[in-house]
Amino acid sequence: MSDFDSAAYYTAEFAEHAVVASATAGELGRAFQRLYEASRDALAHGGKLLFFGNGGSAADAQHLATELTVRYAHNRQALAALALTTDSSALTAIGNDFGFEQLFSRQIEALGKPGDVAIGITTSGKSANVTLALQTAGAMGLVAAALSGRGGGDLIGLADPLLIVPSSTTARIQEMHITLGQILCGALERSLGRAATR
Repeated sequence: MSDFDSAAYYTAEFAEHAVVASATAGELGRAFQRLYEASRDALAHGGKLLFFGNGGSAADAQHLATELTVRYAHNRQALAALALTTDSSALTAIGNDFGFEQLFSRQIEALGKPGDVAIGITTSGKSANVTLALQTAGAMGLVAAALSGRGGGDLIGLADPLLIVPSSTTARIQEMHITLGQILCGALERSLGRAATR
């Protein structure tokens, strides 16, 4: 039997979460506002949000896109958002024919339009397929935005707005990413979501 102290671990994890959450709230307000405004303007003018990332960040991309296309807290008209992580045929074809690094850039090339917002999610800021997708988005006239951690990695100077969670712990960064994403969805729903007609 291990002498692992699960009660102490539980307490320590919540304590670290609270510290990172407080720092995130204090440091990222302006960057969040810029992401909100870019997203609001895109949706208000017939554009869409494109979310993407790997692993847990892929799950966050799906989660956030669904909050917008379906509902967050209230019934209202749908808001246009896509997760570029869900089409298994596209993902496997792109990976097989072009390589893993082009998983998201190829889809942005096909689906993105100037004025859309591409939102890459990467805890390290060093995911090559996210970086290439944001480069493609910027070249095409999309807003290239990202959620990251660990100082922003390769996204510094590439993603704008860039929300860098002040932590190097993957779990804490992921917790803040979904929190920031849900706040974004709630703000967009409140500002743009007209009551559903049925």
